[in-house]
Amino acid sequence: MLDIRIEKTQNPKTLPEKDNPLVFGTIFTDHMFIMNYELGKGWFDPRIVPYQPIVLQPSAMVFHYGQEMFEGLKAYKTEDGRTLLFRPNKNWERVINTNRRICMPEIEEDVFVDAIKALVKIDEAWIPTKPGTSLYIRPFIIATDPFLGVRPSNTYQFIVILCPVGAYYPEGLNPVKIWIEDEYVRAVKGGLGEAKTGANYCASLKAQVKAHDEGYSQVLWLDGVERKYIEEVGAMNIFFKINGTIVTPVLNGSILPGITRKSVIELCELWGLPVEERKISVDELLDAAKSGALEEVFGTGTAAVISPVGHLRFEDTVFQVKDGGIGQISQKLYDTITGIQLGKLEDTLNWTVEVK
Repeated sequence: MLDIRIEKTQNPKTLPEKDNPLVFGTIFTDHMFIMNYELGKGWFDPRIVPYQPIVLQPSAMVFHYGQEMFEGLKAYKTEDGRTLLFRPNKNWERVINTNRRICMPEIEEDVFVDAIKALVKIDEAWIPTKPGTSLYIRPFIIATDPFLGVRPSNTYQFIVILCPVGAYYPEGLNPVKIWIEDEYVRAVKGGLGEAKTGANYCASLKAQVKAHDEGYSQVLWLDGVERKYIEEVGAMNIFFKINGTIVTPVLNGSILPGITRKSVIELCELWGLPVEERKISVDELLDAAKSGALEEVFGTGTAAVISPVGHLRFEDTVFQVKDGGIGQISQKLYDTITGIQLGKLEDTLNWTVEVK
């Protein structure tokens, strides 16, 4: 068990009004978790302190060379008062993958999960209970060496902050409009695409702004080499139902291995639905849309869980997915995953972890 030093705030914030909508990523709880790392010493001094600014030297390496990573998961309050996390061990596995890719020190699974549990427990009152809400958990690691030079840092901070949230997209579960990007690329195999690091998201901003200006919620990226194969949406993995088969792009080194993505594949297999992880070209997608074979499109991710897609645009072609509404599989997946997360459905797959 992680021995965490705790300093509680003397000036607690006012909890959000229950009837007021929670805008994603704008409100933060009373406390944060911090732990330091030094080369030769390892991780040390785990502590929970009042939420506060981070003090770093202007020469801290994170500012100049971008050596940082982050994760995202959620805590949920059940009707019987329990607090549940959803598959935090999978987030830890992704932390290890990211840290190895960008030369950061690894964190033990128990340390990662215990830190999150302890912080969530202290700020448990911040977990919203209105339908569609949750407590978003943002663990991240930053390079802190005051040094100008391209090498891995010798010192780091592991920090966790919490944020009560509503729906990630203003549309909620209503279908979103997606822009298929044909000019810019986000990642290539061998790069950082499969790691959860800010560089991937920074690389997506130019296209994201362009899409928003045209009235689209997100960008769907094509591969960075041939510019023809579907990869992922900026904040989600993507799925298509084509002639009854659930299809999602295969993990190829430039696609983030999403935890919700993995959960969707496992549920579809459990239900006996045909699932394929393979290459899918934008031409195949357009042909399926024109012929009526494209029955559903939906994104998957921690923030939105399941996000149905009603319209897609590629170059000058805009097409509607079926009737533009929520598909049957999209709805069933959303109801099942959120049902497990909220404790409304029996967790026969052992996906949830209770915070005690």
